[in-house]
Amino acid sequence: MAPGTGAGPRRASTSNHAACHDSRVATSPPDRFDDALPSLADLPGIAPAGILETGPDEVHLWYAFTDDAREPALIAAYDAMQTDAERARQARYVFAKDRDLHRLTRALQRTVLSRYAKVAPRDWVFARDAYDKPSVCGPSGAPWPRFNLSNTEGLVACAVSTTVPLLGVDVEPTTRRIEGEELADRFFSPVEAADLRSQPPARQTLRFFTYWTLKESYIKACGQGLSIPLEQFTFHLAASGEITVSFDPRLEDDPAAWRYRLFRASDHHLAAVAARVGPSRELVVKAARCTPLRDALAHG
Repeated sequence: MAPGTGAGPRRASTSNHAACHDSRVATSPPDRFDDALPSLADLPGIAPAGILETGPDEVHLWYAFTDDAREPALIAAYDAMQTDAERARQARYVFAKDRDLHRLTRALQRTVLSRYAKVAPRDWVFARDAYDKPSVCGPSGAPWPRFNLSNTEGLVACAVSTTVPLLGVDVEPTTRRIEGEELADRFFSPVEAADLRSQPPARQTLRFFTYWTLKESYIKACGQGLSIPLEQFTFHLAASGEITVSFDPRLEDDPAAWRYRLFRASDHHLAAVAARVGPSRELVVKAARCTPLRDALAHG
């Protein structure tokens, strides 16, 4: 969700297939939270063999950039796997960049889920609840992995797990021009707003989107959208990179049950994952950058 379009979260706490790129983990002791942010490219990769499952407390994060998916053959294949309703929704977007983002989102969603069950991408059936959160509702007889989607300018992400009951993902650009202090006063907790103001001017935009992306990941995991007041939960950012959360008593949730991870998805994108894994558990995130159907078309 773009800043300024609504309010959201609470609390604080501790192929049909794709071409994917993995990497390593790294680095030196950070001086501040921003310096500790790992890159998605440095996370353990997702082995693409057979039908996938996630380990205990594990989330797989698949992400794709619109600039990687502009070939006419890919565009035609993505349109072909959509339903009539999805294509009609895509056609209502005025700008080509928004149609491209919708198309890639649907393609990533369908092809990624087909890695976790013997279901063709076009055969998945989805439903949306009262808060507009999508979930799998068909075909019957197939395992239905849990997933969450996010997209923003140039980037789409799909988080999937066969073991974690509640998970959310959010991606945001860090180059958008915003009135960070004003928005923080409206949507953040007093502690978060004060922390943003304490940052050097050059770091305030990044800190704003750090909080915003984390908050969005939590409310998306809960599935209650903007009915969760964003100012009623507070994220605490340690110089080591640890993220914890505290909740207003009105939010009847257990901060110890949640884990959060924040990553640099590119030089100008952040990605956050929230997962309810239970107290004394640790969240494992593996990631893969993908271009849906590229391999299938290349060998087809």
